[in-house]
Amino acid sequence: MKPLHALTCLIGIANFSSSAIALDLHVSPSGNDSNPGSADKPVATLHKAQELLRASDERGKEAVDIILGEGIHYLGKPLVLEAADSGTKDAPVTFRATEGKTAVISGGADLGKLDWQLYQDGILMAKVPNGTAIDILYVNDETMPMARYPNFDPKAQYFNGTAADAFSKEKAAEWQNPAGGFMHAMHKAKWGGMHYRITGKNDKGELTHEGGWQNNRPSPPHPDIRFVENIFEELDAPREWFLNAETSTLYFYPPKDLDLDKARFQTARLENLVEFSGSEESPAKFIELSGLTFSHAARTFMKNKERLLRTDWTVNRSGAVFLDGAEDVSIENCHVREVGGNAIFVNDYNRRITIKGCHIEQAGGNGVAIIGDQKAVRDGLVGYGSRTTFEKIDKTPGPKSNNFPAEVLVEDCLIHDIGRVEKQTAGVEIDIAMHITVRHVTVHDVPRAGINIGAGNFGGHVIDFCDVFDTVMETGDHGSFNSWGRDRFWKLKDVPEKDMGAGDYKDTPFLDVIHPITISNSRWRCDHGWDIDLDDGSSNYHIFNNLCLNGGIKNREGFKRTVENNIMVNNSLHPHVWYPHSGDIFRNNIVFESYRPAIMPTSPWGKEFDHNLYVSKTKTGPALPLAGQSKRDEHSIFGDPKFLDPEKGDYRVADDSPALKLGFKNFPMDQFGVTSPELKKLARSPKLPIPGDPAEKKSKRDRREQQWLGAKVKNIVGMGEVSATGLPEETGVRLLEVPKDSVAANAGLQKSDVIIECNGKPTDTFAELQGQWHIAKGKVELGVWRGQEAIQLTIEKAP
Repeated sequence: MKPLHALTCLIGIANFSSSAIALDLHVSPSGNDSNPGSADKPVATLHKAQELLRASDERGKEAVDIILGEGIHYLGKPLVLEAADSGTKDAPVTFRATEGKTAVISGGADLGKLDWQLYQDGILMAKVPNGTAIDILYVNDETMPMARYPNFDPKAQYFNGTAADAFSKEKAAEWQNPAGGFMHAMHKAKWGGMHYRITGKNDKGELTHEGGWQNNRPSPPHPDIRFVENIFEELDAPREWFLNAETSTLYFYPPKDLDLDKARFQTARLENLVEFSGSEESPAKFIELSGLTFSHAARTFMKNKERLLRTDWTVNRSGAVFLDGAEDVSIENCHVREVGGNAIFVNDYNRRITIKGCHIEQAGGNGVAIIGDQKAVRDGLVGYGSRTTFEKIDKTPGPKSNNFPAEVLVEDCLIHDIGRVEKQTAGVEIDIAMHITVRHVTVHDVPRAGINIGAGNFGGHVIDFCDVFDTVMETGDHGSFNSWGRDRFWKLKDVPEKDMGAGDYKDTPFLDVIHPITISNSRWRCDHGWDIDLDDGSSNYHIFNNLCLNGGIKNREGFKRTVENNIMVNNSLHPHVWYPHSGDIFRNNIVFESYRPAIMPTSPWGKEFDHNLYVSKTKTGPALPLAGQSKRDEHSIFGDPKFLDPEKGDYRVADDSPALKLGFKNFPMDQFGVTSPELKKLARSPKLPIPGDPAEKKSKRDRREQQWLGAKVKNIVGMGEVSATGLPEETGVRLLEVPKDSVAANAGLQKSDVIIECNGKPTDTFAELQGQWHIAKGKVELGVWRGQEAIQLTIEKAP
């Protein structure tokens, strides 16, 4: 008989597996750390269980299950799993919940029985232990809003309620001591959220603050979309609370239906609950988290300040589950809910990580963030406006080191209601990584992208069988899927854009994205942007078998994008600002409208545009509108695709459809999103469009081209031109052509400039520009939007 070793003697021999004898170690909130960890004598803490795990000579030889009993397992500090906690392929270490029970790993604390006394006007107060810090207050496991202005409104689109005067001197006059409060706003162009800590008031009575660094393309805060919180004088609505840290007094306005005698009051303390901490040389490996619930993690919005290369994003590297230096680790069938920052963060070196069957909801930050080390990127520039030269860049393809995630699988996961605090977030965020697979994932109700791929990526990613909708709910100029590709080739100072992708620069766009990225077999719907949005520089994509329900597909400047066999309901392709040598292919697609170009060359577009079907119930024959735009589409036609059951979301076409004759092939319409029965019961589905309805209301702005100071100009019209120019909204007058001897050229105006002000007054339209110009005398100050930045030009107006 095999001898019993240390851990076996402590906890006994449990279930046999095909590969090894399994050892069970039990943890219970009602246990005792002096116990041996057996089923009838469990230990009380995960840290004690970890000690027993490490003490075993059998770890790595026999499978070990650390079984968490029902209830809340509070952590005084993160559980850090290192190489010393590793299992092996045949003898893994598993942390799991008792079968059929809910085990919660909490980063918070229970405030216990509080002695509530009446303060005033329905507000109660109670003493809490000295030194108590409360970032989030949970009552019966539900987040309560801090005292705030305006009051919490669950139906409000932005931040659950905003007011333009939230930061005003007049409002601040109502607050005796606002230090410690928070100011929140949207970015001026609604590209994310901006957050500030109030430090007090100055001699003028204005708020003083620090922060606003949560966006890589900073701007003033939005003038209207603002709110403040953690202000005592704003404690005036049910569910609001405020902690006076100096007196250790908690104030709470209870809702009428709350039974205070039975209510549980909890706080969030830790940012990270479980951390995998290793390195490429000594990883934590063969560890599984299974069937667990993670909750009560602190908010991190004031720490979100690391600028991610030339993307729009900043990040704070933390998460309720945080992986750094792990291999062959899996997080399966877990529930992450009510956490203040990122739910799961895969950081720097990680290999073969599986996140499967998980439900992620009510997270303050990203759902799953997969982000590598910026130093792994060759010539990685930081900041949108940063530029270098072809002469200076490293010409070696691929990453500089292995310090990034690779071979990560996110599968059969339901992710929704994330980005509750931070708005520049995604259901799945991928930056500086390689070979990431996101499969059968459902994402909905998010403030920005459902799935986002940033710059500095090495490709090989696969987005497959996903269902992504109700995205970009609080922001703008974005998509359900969004990407950037501001890599080494992008905006080189010494290479004209007309030459990029050809000759000596043929392979330059692929120095970073060395493997193709696939988006396939998925369903997308974005009502506030594009269904699939390939933004600045996004290159080396294969996009096929996608059902786009509203916003169509946008391809901005980039290279080698093949878009084929997709259906764009009530919409079309949005080509923006293409390189002459882009090499793009658009074929065998079904579109409902003409293309929607923005600042495109007049020459034939891309490498191939053909065999596309332009949906029409009445027209047949060549699709001349498409051919007229692309200068290709020789074989594209009008026709009825004969969808089988579009009202129920089945956009397969009948056997006699003209689309099939063009080369279109049917793809499954019943395999989008999560697959496990438990998650399918919880998952929502997108609103299905009515085929033939316009995807968006037509703009009422004047689209005509006009002459002004010898230049050809027109109003900014439509979301495409807004995005192409980087404007916050549909406003301004764009210069289409500026002859070199014109008055406009002599004044310093350039092609693609947008005039947004004249003598300090907005020029929303050409009519307003004309009006302001007419009454101006002498020197005229023009506000011009150039290269996505505002500049000032002075024109001497002739008498």
